[in-house]
Amino acid sequence: MRQIILDTETTGIDPKEGHRIIEIGCVEMMNRRLTGRTYHRYLNPDREIEEEAIQVHGITNEFLLDKPRFADIQDEFLQFIRGADLVIHNAPFDVGFMDNELKLNNHNEKVGDFCHVTDTLALARKKHPGQKNNLDALCRRYGIDNSHRELHGALLDSEILADVYLLLTGGQKNLLLAGEEEGYDGVDQVRRLKHGEYHLTVQSADAAELEAHNRYIRHLDGKAGSIWGQIGVVATDPE
Repeated sequence: MRQIILDTETTGIDPKEGHRIIEIGCVEMMNRRLTGRTYHRYLNPDREIEEEAIQVHGITNEFLLDKPRFADIQDEFLQFIRGADLVIHNAPFDVGFMDNELKLNNHNEKVGDFCHVTDTLALARKKHPGQKNNLDALCRRYGIDNSHRELHGALLDSEILADVYLLLTGGQKNLLLAGEEEGYDGVDQVRRLKHGEYHLTVQSADAAELEAHNRYIRHLDGKAGSIWGQIGVVATDPE
């Protein structure tokens, strides 16, 4: 499954008031593994950025003067995300802005027409009801280091959200052992060890432990419906 973890920064909070996207950041994931492919653009919104927004992301009007407009990058951006599951924190906000940009360019599709959208804020609220579920709070909850995040940034926040999403939806991020990245074909693999490669110590139960185990099995046999004794699950002394 191809997923795109996506974030945007904007001139303000409501596209209905004429606010626009000024930064897009995406990271690609295949089968719950980051591929290393990213998409990142700063955009000239042709309007002033609200001061409150600048305090959040630090992007200034002057910085964006020579940047492309959304119309200039629209085709390449849609090509990058088309057909993917978009993973977005507070998805209605970002999707609303993207749909607005497409509408302004007379594009006859909305994001939901060609992408599935997963809202990690909704997932977090369901899993952690009554708690703070913004990105910083989730990083603290899952032990993700975001100390380098002094300001919001679309690409940085997408990279952080990728870690949050994996832990939020499954826990373990990577089933492959280190060094097995090359030649990965999208299927989790099993590493088979060569005989004698590792010297493993096998600790057997002693007589007292075996007897304690057998007492517990006999106890289970006394319970209605127990089948352990019937199938022969009784420990024997290895000696």
